[in-house]
Amino acid sequence: MRKPLIIGAAIAVPAMGMAQVATDVARLSELEMRGTARFMSMGGAFTALGGDLSTLGQNPAGIGIYRSSEVGITFDLNFQSFQASAPSMSNTHNQTRFNVNNFGYIGTMKLYSEATPTFSFGATYSRVNSFDRVFKGGFNNLGGASLSNYVAAMTNSMGAMGDGYSPFTLDDLEWRDDNNPYDNAPWMTALGYQGLIINPRDISENGQVSFQGLMGNGTTGSANFDVREKGYVDEYNITFGGNIYNTLYWGLGFGITDIDYTQWSYYGERLSNAYLNVRTDEGPDDMYHPDVPGTADYGLTNYLHSSGSGFNVKLGVILKPINEFRIGVAVHTPTWYSMTDSYWGAIDYDMTPQNGLISQDGEHYSRETGSVVTNDSYDNFNDYHMRTPWRFMVGAAGVIGGKAIISADYEYRGTNMQLSDINNNEYTDVADQVKTYYKGVNIFRVGGEYRVTPQLSLRAGYSYESSSVEKWVANDGENIQFAGTIPSYSFNKSTQYITAGLGYRIGGFAIDLAYVNKHRESTWHAFSPIVVEGTIDMASPQATVKSNYNQVVLSVGYKF
Repeated sequence: MRKPLIIGAAIAVPAMGMAQVATDVARLSELEMRGTARFMSMGGAFTALGGDLSTLGQNPAGIGIYRSSEVGITFDLNFQSFQASAPSMSNTHNQTRFNVNNFGYIGTMKLYSEATPTFSFGATYSRVNSFDRVFKGGFNNLGGASLSNYVAAMTNSMGAMGDGYSPFTLDDLEWRDDNNPYDNAPWMTALGYQGLIINPRDISENGQVSFQGLMGNGTTGSANFDVREKGYVDEYNITFGGNIYNTLYWGLGFGITDIDYTQWSYYGERLSNAYLNVRTDEGPDDMYHPDVPGTADYGLTNYLHSSGSGFNVKLGVILKPINEFRIGVAVHTPTWYSMTDSYWGAIDYDMTPQNGLISQDGEHYSRETGSVVTNDSYDNFNDYHMRTPWRFMVGAAGVIGGKAIISADYEYRGTNMQLSDINNNEYTDVADQVKTYYKGVNIFRVGGEYRVTPQLSLRAGYSYESSSVEKWVANDGENIQFAGTIPSYSFNKSTQYITAGLGYRIGGFAIDLAYVNKHRESTWHAFSPIVVEGTIDMASPQATVKSNYNQVVLSVGYKF
């Protein structure tokens, strides 16, 4: 007996080909706390401090603090650990990465004016995010959830009449000389049909097909997954600034960004007592028999490469009413990106009927094995525009006894993420997803420095970043839209940094060392749950991914 599928407009419907969705924009918009060793050892709390190469990417008014010129470079050795834990299985992957975090130059001119003593300009490079992550694991018991049933329900829910039939005929999904099914239907529907993970159940009088998945009453199964991500966001800042009466410091910066993200992912299921669609030994090649019990072993592989460039503008001021106290404010416009995606998906399958089963025609059911690749094995490409959120930050810093500095920051990042086509026509469905899934991010940073001797300083800091995901969405309260053939997604929980370091000055030379621990938990979902009127009809296999980063950061600089 088949397990009935719940069909309704609530099921998330993917784009025809690959167009990024809200979860993708959120991932590409992420930023890390990165910069010089002094900046990182004090938790990045420099909105009111300035006087550091990193501030060109945070509060450009920090360039106005400079009284001399500076050149510097920062190296980062990152020991990364990723642990994926499912209810019955866990796996840990470790890797080490080396980066040049930051380098730059700031030139300061003395104007010999009481009103405007100095004017500075600078150019820096910074790696503001790294996407490197590897995790894998599995589920020993799917508990009635299957990617095949999800794809079938999603496809059926696209029917305009709400009668359980998809808007597609079998001809729409068949390859012919005059027909590419990936031009007619969502890529996951076309790939799932060709890979035998969704099968025709009924056909309406208009030829429209209702599909069913492989899991039914009595079906049990397990799954495994493997996700590998790599890439970066680099930013090049050109900044101008100065000071007014040694009391008000200002800065204007222009950021040019370079983004590169690659994902390889695999999700496979092995189902026992599945409901197969197979042929017989001597029957016609196009004659499939439904609901044949057997074992279904299949895997979905995906590749995605997103790259592009963008620009933003930064404005900031720092007010120093007295020498011992400063207040800083900065605003960053969104980063406007021009992006290109290349991608493909594939399903390999092995459908094995139970031994000895014979059809009504007296023929044995055959084993079906093979693999299919989207778009006839050609990579597809998509050009689009992306906009990240606004950023607002405020900070305060104080000097105690001439030897100690305490600084604190607050930053807010909005949810005004946006996608549009190359003609700047906004994807309104993505805007609606962003409003539904995400909320503003609150970031708190605090740092301190104590000068032990005129040459040696000790530092420490802490940073906390709240989750950007609405709580009810993170708790499986919403059907999550996906693009192309990648139904999986991650939702990040809060992120925290614990930092410490020291600095040594001799003449114009400076050497700074920092230790940074970053910890974040994410929830990885193989596919969206099916939620109907606030109730979960089919759950989503999900794993907790704990990401732990231990960084050793070294900066070398010279002031002249």
